[in-house]
Amino acid sequence: MRNLQIYCVLAIFGLLGSMALLGRFPVASAAIGPVEYLTICGAKQPNTRDKTCIVDGDTLWLGGVNVRLKDFDTPEPRNNICGSFFEIDLANAATLRLQELLNSNPWTIDTFGIDGTGERRLAMIKIEGEDVGDILIRERLARHWPDSDEFWCK
Repeated sequence: MRNLQIYCVLAIFGLLGSMALLGRFPVASAAIGPVEYLTICGAKQPNTRDKTCIVDGDTLWLGGVNVRLKDFDTPEPRNNICGSFFEIDLANAATLRLQELLNSNPWTIDTFGIDGTGERRLAMIKIEGEDVGDILIRERLARHWPDSDEFWCK
């Protein structure tokens, strides 16, 4: 049953990805998982049709679809914009916390079209009705986006 659940989720995202190619970006919702086990993406991991992993605290791949979680931002683990070890450590903590949240709780995802890069599907993931972004912000692992300071740069 669990594998069927995962395949259904991947089929939903495959359909949404196909619709994106057609220029249609409907709001969609799906109940998920927890997915069997979301891993952290490898630095050189190729983007495939079935890629499913966590990039960082606000970005993941689900069934080959690049998903950017909306309304919050986490530090970047690979290109430390501020140039500090604090930023990298916080980025890694945010990524691991997102992984823990998604692997240990049932969650839902709502999609909202494509982000400003034109490459990632905007989405919101909720656990028991609460946005994971709000959880990460409350735990000081993220900031509201776009209207708050990158506190990890200070």
